[in-house]
Amino acid sequence: MKPVIAVTALYDDEKESLWMLPGYFDGITRAGGIPVMLPLHAEQEDAAELLRTFDGLLITGGHDTMPQTYGAEDSGKCTVCAARDEMESVLLESALRMDLPVLGICRGIQFINAALGGTLYQDLPSERPSKISHAMQPPYDRGVHQVTVLPNTPLYELLKTETLSVNSYHHQAVRELAPSLEVMAVSEDGLIEAVCRRDKRFVWAVQWHPEFWGHSSREQQAIFDAFLRACRPNSET
Repeated sequence: MKPVIAVTALYDDEKESLWMLPGYFDGITRAGGIPVMLPLHAEQEDAAELLRTFDGLLITGGHDTMPQTYGAEDSGKCTVCAARDEMESVLLESALRMDLPVLGICRGIQFINAALGGTLYQDLPSERPSKISHAMQPPYDRGVHQVTVLPNTPLYELLKTETLSVNSYHHQAVRELAPSLEVMAVSEDGLIEAVCRRDKRFVWAVQWHPEFWGHSSREQQAIFDAFLRACRPNSET
């Protein structure tokens, strides 16, 4: 049986519609899973029950996390989607309670960190300017800066490298790390780029975009592969 993966929906404000980047689905499919996009709205009990039909949860990129989530005032530089925050709060809480494998990408790392008690930079260019490009131009299936993969972390055990080239397109990032999370990679300018939670079967999140690059990068696809291995019954990570 192939693992079935719940994928959080992207939202188009202008069209008031749900949508999906194919790279998320492609990465899951290449790793041997079946991706399914979730609804954006559901009653709390229904959202929690919904996860019981899945083997893993992928929290995608997209809108900024609401500053209220981490106890901050809105700087005016955030573009938020309250429905996503509400839905994903229930999904993440339920997934952690069920010990369901979770992978977060871009917004995913930011939301997971904020939901678990960390804080975010609301706008990197104004709050933490850097010579490193964190808002690259397309094409996105190429490296634009390096990250250092920390030793003795699950990401290092997977890739067996201390340096990884990553793509990068974000204006927010982890500021203060949530107490339950551990750093797995940092950028050249010191930003947290990958985290994990060791007390769960699999909770990983990365700031870069393996969904854009997994089709041609062994290292980027390996992140999806590790996630799907954790989603299989009786898996060990």
